[in-house]
Amino acid sequence: MNFLNELFDNPGITKALPEAVVETLQMVGISGFFTLLIGLPLGVFLHTSAPGGLRPLRITNRIVSDIIVNITRSVPFAILAVTLIPLARLVTGTSIGPVAASVSLSIATIPFFARLVENALRDVSGGKIDAALVMGSTKMQVVSKVLLREAMPGLVAALTTTMVTLVGYSAMAGIIGGGGLGRLAYNYGVQRFDTQVMLVTIVVIVALVQIIQLVGDLFSRRVDHRSASGSSRRRRPAAAVPGTDAEAAVRPAGGADRERDGAAV
Repeated sequence: MNFLNELFDNPGITKALPEAVVETLQMVGISGFFTLLIGLPLGVFLHTSAPGGLRPLRITNRIVSDIIVNITRSVPFAILAVTLIPLARLVTGTSIGPVAASVSLSIATIPFFARLVENALRDVSGGKIDAALVMGSTKMQVVSKVLLREAMPGLVAALTTTMVTLVGYSAMAGIIGGGGLGRLAYNYGVQRFDTQVMLVTIVVIVALVQIIQLVGDLFSRRVDHRSASGSSRRRRPAAAVPGTDAEAAVRPAGGADRERDGAAV
């Protein structure tokens, strides 16, 4: 009881925590939107321009994949966020706060999401693509109506993984002026040695990750037409047709013997 009283009397929890949660959601929402907006077309381009793709562009694919995507993914986020402070100030007019931190968060996660999109598109059967091309579909139609639709469960899973990663990145961004739960944990939990704030912050971050993962898994199952059709087929009961083996299977054990005895009489 004393622990709960101390918990609700702590200004770091009653006053600073709600604001920190809002700032974290703001960072994750803004950066997640731009990650989806830019990362999805970038991932499609990486897949279609690769050797053997719909429109192979060997040199351009190498430049985008090996130089831009791989180098950006190789830089640790803390170093990348500090390096991009001038860019954040140029774009948003400030170098601190959740909006400014969204610039570095977006640049860090766009290549990550694009690579996941590329891997999801690789799982689409080549036979379906060839069949669409044979029937006269354009390359744009193949991308929109075959590649993206068939890879939709993998794309949703990729977006879920990216959003979970953004929650972790946002905590690191808070330490360097981004705000949110990361700043709350550092200012109260580390500098003031407030264990209560640290524990509550960890619980909130874990809860956010669990909610994102559960929602992502739900949507992934909803858009997976293969598992949906298979489950409906498994749940559909077999209709018993009179005079067939299905009716004989549910007939009482002694029914056949009684019919033979009646015929003999």
